[in-house]
Amino acid sequence: MNRVTFYTLGCKVNQYETEAMEELFEKRGYDVVENDEIADIYVINTCTVTNLGDRKSRQFIRRAKKSNRDSIIAVVGCYSQVAPKEVEEIEGVDIVVGTTHRDKIVDLCEEAILNNKKINIVKDIKGHKEFEELNIADVKSKTRAYIKIQEGCNQFCSYCIIPYARGPIRSRELDDIIHETNRLSDAGFKEIILTGIHVASYGKDLNSINLLDAIGEVANIDGIERIRLSSIEPTLIDEQFMQRAVKIGKLCDHFHLSLQSGSDTVLKRMNRKYTTQQYKEIVSLIRSYMPNAGITTDIIVGFPGETDMEFQETYNFVKEVGFSRIHVFKYSPRKGTPASRSKDQINGNIKHYRSNRLISLGDSLTENFNKQFIGKTVGVLFEENCKNSIDYMEGYTTNYIRVKAKARDSVRGEILPVNIIDKENDILIGKIEEL
Repeated sequence: MNRVTFYTLGCKVNQYETEAMEELFEKRGYDVVENDEIADIYVINTCTVTNLGDRKSRQFIRRAKKSNRDSIIAVVGCYSQVAPKEVEEIEGVDIVVGTTHRDKIVDLCEEAILNNKKINIVKDIKGHKEFEELNIADVKSKTRAYIKIQEGCNQFCSYCIIPYARGPIRSRELDDIIHETNRLSDAGFKEIILTGIHVASYGKDLNSINLLDAIGEVANIDGIERIRLSSIEPTLIDEQFMQRAVKIGKLCDHFHLSLQSGSDTVLKRMNRKYTTQQYKEIVSLIRSYMPNAGITTDIIVGFPGETDMEFQETYNFVKEVGFSRIHVFKYSPRKGTPASRSKDQINGNIKHYRSNRLISLGDSLTENFNKQFIGKTVGVLFEENCKNSIDYMEGYTTNYIRVKAKARDSVRGEILPVNIIDKENDILIGKIEEL
């Protein structure tokens, strides 16, 4: 039994962890195959942010067993962590692992095969304090590489199951981050994305280290030209942060600041730790240091009890801030969270209407943000061929605008100056300038 495949649901952290587990199998001599191929071992890396995530996880489990009735099915990740017994009872599941001990996944699969037994090693994660090292030596991404630097969350927003699935905050040792970044730089990667469950809390469990220290150390590594942050809490940003960020020089002017609602009363019910006024001041601070900064965010519509007036407050606030891009989610009750027990659940049709309104607003904001760069020259890290034209390559600016330009494959992985001449939907079109 030497063929293994993975189904991965959910966030970038899950995708990073899947790549790390793939490497563990490869080091033992296994062939990692595409998930539409027949395999001997199926690893389903689950998501539990919404009930839909749970349902999709169960669908993948059943699909895997249908593909090969004699296969071993290992279910890992967030869904396994919060509902281990439920997962164990799904027909066909052989191994249940939560959000720890994934570094033992190969041993567990081989033990299940050898002894023909079911294994469930999920333990309570509430007091877990160690960061689990899941390293990636051979990054399979295109030109930007993710480094997981942090695990867990202590925020306990009223709608979110993640603190129960991932446990308390744990930070990766700075030496390990530097070691992995050096390896990625040697492999030719120019952009590093620092990711985690709650990246803003990096270092709070370590002595005298914070996120800016990690950014600074990564920036010192030869070959690394860009550092990007995944989603962060807005309260991380203050004057000192921006002063140091600008001095470091390699931090991208793109900040995904989680908002969730533009209504203070809704934010309070969500147990978010800021007000709209504080959020607006943080955005203004960023723009005072980085005038072209792309500010992206997430918005939840239809949170329990959200009135028409509260939604309108959100709509007006999003418009006022002028985000470069927004991601809109319709609230989905997650069993085990305080918000799911609220009696003021919002009708699905209302959620749909509000979602469409915000998406439409978001599209217009993206267009307004992008078109201001027509006629300007921007740096683009080229990643891949355009799907509709092999003569064009596309990539991203520091402030996370997608750009395409006529170019050969040889520019892949290069950061080049591009003069923007037009736009096409949410993509800017440019011409590579002569160096």
